[in-house]
Amino acid sequence: MIDFSLSPALLELKKRTASFVRDHVIPEERYLNEHTGLPAEKLAELRRKAREAHLYAPHVDEEWGGMGLDMREMSVVFEEAGHSLLGPLALNCSAPDEGNMHLLEMVATQEQKERYLRPLVAGDIHSCFAMTEPPPGAGTDPASLRTVATRRGSEWVINGDKWYITGATGASFAICMARTDDGVEQGGRQPRASMFLIDADNPGFQIVREIPSLDAHFVGGHCEIALRDCVVSDEAVLGAVGEGFRYAQVRLAPARLTHCMRWLGVAQRSLDIAAQYANTRESFGQTLGKHQMVAEMLADSATEIHAARLMIWHAAWVLDTGGKGRYETSMAKTYVSEVVNRVVDRALQICGSHGVSMDLPLALFYRSVRPFRIYDGPSEIHRSVIARQVLKEAALRAEEDETAREGQALPQRTTSSDASQGGDR
Repeated sequence: MIDFSLSPALLELKKRTASFVRDHVIPEERYLNEHTGLPAEKLAELRRKAREAHLYAPHVDEEWGGMGLDMREMSVVFEEAGHSLLGPLALNCSAPDEGNMHLLEMVATQEQKERYLRPLVAGDIHSCFAMTEPPPGAGTDPASLRTVATRRGSEWVINGDKWYITGATGASFAICMARTDDGVEQGGRQPRASMFLIDADNPGFQIVREIPSLDAHFVGGHCEIALRDCVVSDEAVLGAVGEGFRYAQVRLAPARLTHCMRWLGVAQRSLDIAAQYANTRESFGQTLGKHQMVAEMLADSATEIHAARLMIWHAAWVLDTGGKGRYETSMAKTYVSEVVNRVVDRALQICGSHGVSMDLPLALFYRSVRPFRIYDGPSEIHRSVIARQVLKEAALRAEEDETAREGQALPQRTTSSDASQGGDR
């Protein structure tokens, strides 16, 4: 039997996180500027309170100043934090820093961790992840990566362009992906690539502009970056040369799931707002919630949130138990991103002019959640990953059936979680 109950300790942590967001974070939303974020002094104060409440950096090992939660525990805490767009910032578990912290913990040298990870966890700095490029460079297809790092003695010279790099303005460093030779990874179609830690004050690292965008982007915006004869030392290589795409999977599979966790909190708060409004707003002699069409919207949202939560929990279990979870996180990312959009849209519709106004957070949520269907892989790309796995398993079943008909021993099948550790990109 599958046990979906939360341990007493995790249930207490869930309630404590919810109380912290309700009592300390949501009241600060009135000071939020959707482009520049929360004033620095107010964010620092929220993080001080998060430390006092023992809720700070839930995803990072205690050695580096975090709580050391596993993915299943994070799924509960991150969702509660996500009830406010400021919640993940207050707990210092927002993108892109959260994903970069995970990658640094997994791959960086001890010296690199002390230089980059420790101040990042402390909240003294923020960072960015520079992988996406303008056309014809790498977007959803990593094989088109065009940024090149050329070895020159004990140094590397990096040239290329990066596009829509979240958090770049004011970042202290970037984790940058670049090609490191003209070959391809063994057995694959991707070019060999490496990751580099580039300090933002490097003369060859230039922020061209901050890109105006649909969503609220808070700390560091979304930026266009030019790398022009950007010189870094061998010590700037993150992990091993040529392993960049493997490290990208180390970062991206958990990161797409933590995105789901945070945005599910936005969906739940949107449903809560809509339900409260439907309980009090009267129309045609009764409250909105008693009108069948409104009730149907509320029911659909509640059902989809529940399904999304269970999908996140399962993908978190796969990662916690050693699976790579590419298949499961692709399904979660696709489903949850679309659920969140539908739930926020319904909530705004139920609240009518109040939903459209800035008196409620729904209009800001509406603009902010739409890009979730694009970043960390658009839904179409994830569907292609899922379809490949479905076709692979169908072919394996056909092979098993053929073997059974011939009276031979059946080959052992893999589960979807095991199979997801294969060649999906």
